[in-house]
Amino acid sequence: MKKIRLLLVDDEADFRTAYARRFVRRNAEITQAASGQEAIDKIRENDFDVVILDVMMPEMNGIETLRRIKAIDPTLPVIILTGHADSKVLIQGMDMGAFDFLLKPVGTDELYFKVLDAVRSRHRVQP
Repeated sequence: MKKIRLLLVDDEADFRTAYARRFVRRNAEITQAASGQEAIDKIRENDFDVVILDVMMPEMNGIETLRRIKAIDPTLPVIILTGHADSKVLIQGMDMGAFDFLLKPVGTDELYFKVLDAVRSRHRVQP
């Protein structure tokens, strides 16, 4: 099976490191970004299968980051993580093309299966 190229975007280094370790064990190639701008830069330089994106980040929040990601690659699936169940943010993100929203804390299995769903979905819509 081909490795999943995953971009993990969160300003919390401990969160990124913990999930990166867990996903590497599940045959994923992980790239980390600590901010929205860093994520945008990495997306411009690399190809990813899926992005996991935190909503609450300083400077550029997850919704603005999502908007910019979709401007670069409209087919790139983005799974949004949030620590707060805010329906306004949820609707805004889904309207902008987020693949799904998950509430933190999220289990590794749940997040991994959502990543697999996102990758499968992207391959179905690409020509």
